[in-house]
Amino acid sequence: MPERKIKIIGVPLDLGQGRRGVDMGPSAMRVAGLNARIRELGYSVEDAGNVPVAIAETKAPGDPKAKYLPQVAETCRKHAVWIDGILRGGFLPLVLGGDHSIAVGTVAGVSNFYRKKKKKIGLLWIDAHADANTPETTPSGNIHGMPLACCLGLGPVELSGIFGYAPKVAADNVALIGARDLDEGEKRILREQGVHVFTMRDIDERGMRAVMGQAIRAASHGTAGFCVSFDMDAVDPASAPGVGTPVPGGLSYREAHLAMETIADTGKMISLELVEVNPVIDTANKTANLGVELALSALGKKIL
Repeated sequence: MPERKIKIIGVPLDLGQGRRGVDMGPSAMRVAGLNARIRELGYSVEDAGNVPVAIAETKAPGDPKAKYLPQVAETCRKHAVWIDGILRGGFLPLVLGGDHSIAVGTVAGVSNFYRKKKKKIGLLWIDAHADANTPETTPSGNIHGMPLACCLGLGPVELSGIFGYAPKVAADNVALIGARDLDEGEKRILREQGVHVFTMRDIDERGMRAVMGQAIRAASHGTAGFCVSFDMDAVDPASAPGVGTPVPGGLSYREAHLAMETIADTGKMISLELVEVNPVIDTANKTANLGVELALSALGKKIL
């Protein structure tokens, strides 16, 4: 992991999904005391503010199979440049979403930084959904259902081709953890690409510790380290009600923390993002508070 310097970056993008409110996610997590609580762990913390994003009311959705594609792509390109610069400054990027389409920018920026060093990266994608649709397979046209596919070099070139190359990460170094709501097209893409997929059944049968061990080995094999992209809907709605696409039967509070604690133990996390916090439908900022707690676990906070 980079030296103990964190730079926080907000990406208040909500154009990638149909349910409004995730644009307030970065503010909700800052209000929950994220910056100060990370400093308590001994990190130096700087906040870079928010990447500028377009407002839905000022734009037309455009292509029904890839809604708001030009605007989402513009945000992800700006975001990717910021991420590359943050890493060049010796900081660990901590990204606050926003919907999950912002992961295209996060992973592109990290990948580009390490590519210039002739190194590969891995990716842990912790999510109830695969986010592996393309415009050809999407049932909704919402781009927040496509970012993992874009990181793998699929989907619109405006997203998959940021910095002029694709894929940003090899499928064999990608692990999807906590999946429980997959579209048929996504299932085919995941199988064809060879992504390591760990469903909730895998976690139920084998336990989170065993699943995380295998996922981390995949993401670490031959890489400089791995990005962590945590969609708050990976957690069961009982613990994380403020998400746009809740799915029953998710990670428990402790399973989510164990995942992050296991990641911290490796020292191989090279970026962290938390997405899909929607305070409009949350309960007393419960989901944002959990997001902050999970970030702390990923950054090394221990019980004892």
